Amino acid sequence: MAAGRTPSATAASFPPPPPCFDYRAAVLADTRAAAAAAGNPALAALVESGALVRVPRRRFGPVPAWRPPDFMEPEEVWILGTSHLSPDSVADVERVLRAVQPDNIVVELCRSRAGIMYVSTDTSDEPLLKSNMFSLGGAKFFGAVNRSINLGGQSALALRLLLAVFSSKISSGANRPFGEEFRAARKVSEDIGAQLVLGDRPIEITLERAWKSLTWDQKTKLVISLFRGITSTTDTPQEEKTAVSPYELYQKLSTSYPSLLQPLIHERDMFLAWSLKRSKAVNKSKTVVGVVGKGHMNGIVYALISDQGDLRFRDLVGRASSDTWVSSLIKGLVRDTIIGLVLWALYKQLQALL
Repeated sequence: MAAGRTPSATAASFPPPPPCFDYRAAVLADTRAAAAAAGNPALAALVESGALVRVPRRRFGPVPAWRPPDFMEPEEVWILGTSHLSPDSVADVERVLRAVQPDNIVVELCRSRAGIMYVSTDTSDEPLLKSNMFSLGGAKFFGAVNRSINLGGQSALALRLLLAVFSSKISSGANRPFGEEFRAARKVSEDIGAQLVLGDRPIEITLERAWKSLTWDQKTKLVISLFRGITSTTDTPQEEKTAVSPYELYQKLSTSYPSLLQPLIHERDMFLAWSLKRSKAVNKSKTVVGVVGKGHMNGIVYALISDQGDLRFRDLVGRASSDTWVSSLIKGLVRDTIIGLVLWALYKQLQALL
C-alpha cells in the first residue's frame, strides 16, 4: 500500500455511477408526469432542461433489514440542480419550493457552512473570504476552527484554509455573493413552514478523507500547487472567475489526483442521497426537495435508485487507519511542523488580501 493512503470500504461498497448512466433518462417519465400534474409551466421547463428531477419512493430500491421499523422514507424526493453564482438559480429555488410545498428542504451545506445562508447579500464591505464554501467566517470563528480540528484534524483545517484562499482568488471576478440559492431556500422555508435540513457531509471529514487518500508525494505536490496559485501575480482568466464552484474546483483537482474523486465527489453524492431519503429529519415525510449543485445530480440520483440497502451513514463518515502509535507520533510531529508553516504563510497571505 502506498505511503499516506488508507483503505476505504466505501470505495468498494459504493461505486460511482457507470459512464452510461444518465440521471435525466432514469427518472424522466416520473418527473414529467409529476410536473404535468402540478400544472406549473415553470416546473415543466426546469424538468426539460435537466435542472429538476423527481424520484418517487418506489424507485428507492429494497428496504434494508437494518432500517428501524418506525422509519418510513419520503413519498417523493425532488432534486433541483443549481449554480452557486447564478441569479437564475435563486429564482428557480423560490419557484420550485413554492410550487412543490415540501415538508423538508435539504441543502448542500453542513453545520460548518450553514452561515452561508445568513450572510448579507450586500458583500461590498465584507472580507474576501466571507462568501466562500471553504471559509471559516462568522461571529464564532474560533469555535469553527475548534470544530474543524475536532472533526477533521489539523491537516484538514490547513487544507481547508488553502482552498478558501485559492477559491477566493479565482472567483474574485464573479461580482456575486456565493450561495444565494441557499439563502433563498432558507427564506422560503420560513414562509411555507418547511424544515430546513443540512444535508452535506461535514467538510472537515470530507477534507480529512481527501487528504488521507493521497500519497505523501501527492500531498506535497498539491500544497505546492495551491500555494503557487495563491501567490501567483498572473490574472485568472475571466471565464474561470465567473464559472468557479466547489464542484468544479474539486473536478479540476481530481484530474491531477484521481484518488480525490471518491472523497470529494462520489462519497458526498451518496451522503446527500442518504440525507434525502434516510436521515432522521425526513422520516415519514410526504415530499422532500434537495437544493444541490447541478454537478451532483447524476451521482445523487444513481445513489437513490441503485441503493440495495447498504447505503450506511457510518461508512461515509468513519475514519480508517492502520498506523501504529510510533508511526502516528512521527507523522504527527512532521505534520504539525508543516501545518504550522502553512498556517503562518496563509496568515501573511491573508494580510495582503484582506
